Amino acid sequence: MALHFEKSEFDARRDRLMIEMADKKLDAILLFAQESMYWLTGYDTFGFCFFQCLVMKADGSMVLLTRSADLRQARHTSTIENIVVWTDRADANPAIDLRNLLNELDLLGARIGVEYDTHGLTALNGRRLDEQLQTFGQIADASGMVSRLRLFKSPAEIVKAEKAAALADDALDAALKLIKQGADEAAILAAMQGAVLAGGGDYPANEFVIGSGVDALLCRYKAGRRKLNKNDQLTLEWAGVFHHYHAAMMSTALTGKVSKRHQELFDAARDALAAVEKAMTPGNTFGDVFDAHARTMEAHGLTRHRLNACGYSLGARFAPSWMDLPMFYQDNPEPIAPNMTLFAHMIILDSEAETAMTLGRTYLTTESQPKPLSRHDVDLIVR
Repeated sequence: MALHFEKSEFDARRDRLMIEMADKKLDAILLFAQESMYWLTGYDTFGFCFFQCLVMKADGSMVLLTRSADLRQARHTSTIENIVVWTDRADANPAIDLRNLLNELDLLGARIGVEYDTHGLTALNGRRLDEQLQTFGQIADASGMVSRLRLFKSPAEIVKAEKAAALADDALDAALKLIKQGADEAAILAAMQGAVLAGGGDYPANEFVIGSGVDALLCRYKAGRRKLNKNDQLTLEWAGVFHHYHAAMMSTALTGKVSKRHQELFDAARDALAAVEKAMTPGNTFGDVFDAHARTMEAHGLTRHRLNACGYSLGARFAPSWMDLPMFYQDNPEPIAPNMTLFAHMIILDSEAETAMTLGRTYLTTESQPKPLSRHDVDLIVR
């Protein structure tokens, strides 16, 4: 098997989930999120774009229902021993196969948790699932159960996150060699992704964000490339990725002369990031972290130019997004605790002036102040 962790690590994760299931009085849980399957067993695939389900009973036994294309993938990358294949055919309804599997596992009339809130279960398949389970037993929404367990990183996971952060730094180093007047966004993007892959990393769960000129005000990837002008702005958001663990960074780099507005926005972003770092400590909540960001932006007169969230948890994620829950937004009650890997991003977008400024990096929370995982300082990049 090609496992990224020791078997004992997966055993400990299974035991943690069993405790949660006992607390919620679940006889079984149906996992559809690829992140959950990877965390629990090491199962590594993009086959979750089709119907598949990992069934775990209260005694810790597991069965994977998947397609033939992922049979060998599961055997090679995971601790799963019992694998059942549903057959691709016209009008196939794998929810029926799942119901039959649950019958074979003697779960008729049982209390079953379902991981509904995931890209691994489409609305269509969710409806099919509910149709098959409506008279089967007592069904409970168990969407956040595994995702919350994943929030707290083990020592072995922290090693993965630190390696991912080193790859993110390598990507920035590669970009800094190219950013200048006349540079092509395509070359910068290729160098950044190439640095991660050359360092033994993986593809990210979503595309790197790259945009210059007016496109620097975008927070999402878009197709199309341009070359940098003499006085230009280039927004980059990227992640180092190692064994699917992400460590994200964000920055807006400038070419040529620094405008007064750019300097104002950078000063605000730097101050907000410092305030967020101070708030990212046990005893505070994710909402408190956002409030520190919002207060700083307000003090700089930038409330209408900021976003309504300023970061989120990171970990082992799969497409379509490396963003994980919980997020830094208003009134989020989730407590900050040690051993979380959290990405804080300060994003300021002045559409009237067509001016952007961003600044962000990933932290490991501790018993006190968070530890930045990047070796780079938070300086304004001017080339």
